[in-house]
Formats: sequence, structure tokens, C-alpha cells
Amino acid sequence: MTTAVDDDLWSAIGDPTRRRMLDLLLADGEGTATTLSQQMTVTRQAIAKHLAVLDRVGLVQGTPTGRERRYRVDDQQLARAVAQLTSVGSAWDARLRRIKRIAEAVQKTKNP
Repeated sequence: MTTAVDDDLWSAIGDPTRRRMLDLLLADGEGTATTLSQQMTVTRQAIAKHLAVLDRVGLVQGTPTGRERRYRVDDQQLARAVAQLTSVGSAWDARLRRIKRIAEAVQKTKNP
């Protein structure tokens, strides 16, 4: 069974800064743009923009707390991303096995 790939989700995950932010949020349980910017070499404003992208695709959920928003990773959306990655990986494994069989067949015809 193949899982459809969500291009917006993978575009969001494709950015190394956003992946690092996800790692930090997973390790800490939650965070704000301020707390994340203190752990990274990116401005708070840039962090806020990255969080907006992650929020738009559903990888994080922000909850207003005073003047800031606290962000947590959405476990269901992360599991969906993992399922998509697993599906894509399986499809590529199958393609590579077919290529290997074809290459071996070609090699046998050249060297009987």
C-alpha cells in the first residue's frame, strides 16, 4: 500500500533549520520562538517565520501564552510524515532491486 506524499509537508521538513527546530521541540516537549532562538544561530523573527511554516503544514501546534505562543510537535502529523518517508523508501528500494536485476541480466548476456 502506497501512502500519498504531501509536497507541502516535505517542503517544510526539507529545510535544515526547521528540522533542527523540530528536534529541539521534540527534546524539550515545547518551546517558543524566543526559547528556540536562544538555542540556535537564527533570529527570533526568522524562527517565528519557520514556526509559521511548520504550523501551516500541521507539524506543530501553537497555543497562545501571554504575549508568545508555545509550540509543540503534533505527534499524528509527525507519524504521517514518517509513514510517507517509509513508503517512499520502500518504493525506491523496489526500484533499486529491479535496476540491479536488469544490470545483472545485461552482465550475463555480455559474459555468458
